[in-house]
Amino acid sequence: MTTSVQLLPEWAPQEAVILAWPDQDTDWQPWLNDVRAVYLQIIAALNAADTGVILLIKETEVAHCQSMLSGQAKVLLLVADYNDTWVRDYGFLTCQSEQGLQGLEFTFNGWGNKFDASKDNRVNQLYLAKLCRLPIQTIDLVTEGGALEIDDHGHLLSTEFCLSNPQRNGNLGMEQYKSLFKQYLGAKQTSIFVEGHLEGDDTDGHIDTLVRFTPEQGLVVQSAFNRPDDSHFAGLSALVAECKKALPDHQIYELPLPHIVNAEGERLPASYANFLINNQQILCPVYQQTEDALAMQIMQQAYPQYKIVPINCLPLVQQFGSLHCISMQIPVNTLRPDILQRLNSGVSQL
Repeated sequence: MTTSVQLLPEWAPQEAVILAWPDQDTDWQPWLNDVRAVYLQIIAALNAADTGVILLIKETEVAHCQSMLSGQAKVLLLVADYNDTWVRDYGFLTCQSEQGLQGLEFTFNGWGNKFDASKDNRVNQLYLAKLCRLPIQTIDLVTEGGALEIDDHGHLLSTEFCLSNPQRNGNLGMEQYKSLFKQYLGAKQTSIFVEGHLEGDDTDGHIDTLVRFTPEQGLVVQSAFNRPDDSHFAGLSALVAECKKALPDHQIYELPLPHIVNAEGERLPASYANFLINNQQILCPVYQQTEDALAMQIMQQAYPQYKIVPINCLPLVQQFGSLHCISMQIPVNTLRPDILQRLNSGVSQL
């Protein structure tokens, strides 16, 4: 691959979004009905914006899932085997190349060998590659989609805490990462943040829980301005300061921080920054907390040209993730025309 490759920002026009259906053999089992209801809400919201859904699904789940979907839903059921449903971290990224839009995958090893991801790591080549116009390129580097954020000027964001985990790429240094991101993703500039981390986050501080770009030279940051006594206050305040220093020409939009614990008393990494930009709308996680309304107001200020669609993600955060983590967008002109036709013709199975 050459340096002419350019990772597309999330606001590039999309023709589909990849999801993986939760079933009783995944970690969602204790909350399965509630989590599936969230997925159905997301599918309906995506379809409303003329975006199809490629739904990875175990073969044993197809009939039941079909019974839950509207017959008019734009959903392609793609029978597959996978460890879990965090598609953001193992689904292919899409880059502009000299040949056209092309998928690119890194190695996924369960966020530094914390969990078995052997099936997830095969999903792109075994199941998704056959849907695409061009082959999916495989890069010999461990990283995840949630660890990377880019704008349409090629400015890439990530976090040192995540990249420096030796269980990913040994002792690979930050300058080496920057060089690789330039080579494989077309990053013209890379900012790697040191500050900020959410308790309970298995990913080691993915950027998609902390800092996101807007198309109008803005940054949405998961702050804790509303909770000065919170254990996150110092770190997230330092992150805001770091953002201002690294991107002084960007408008900063700080999101409030909710406080959610599970039945075992563990703090859950609920982030309003874990949203999905989808064509002219943004699917935003809400958590049935008092901060929800303010977070949505700030999101509307940050993205004035977009419709803000709140999605109840309280069930998702029980497994320490949220909306962006379970989804991966596919830009227009990535899928084969016949696949796109099937996708837009109602519920079908492949």
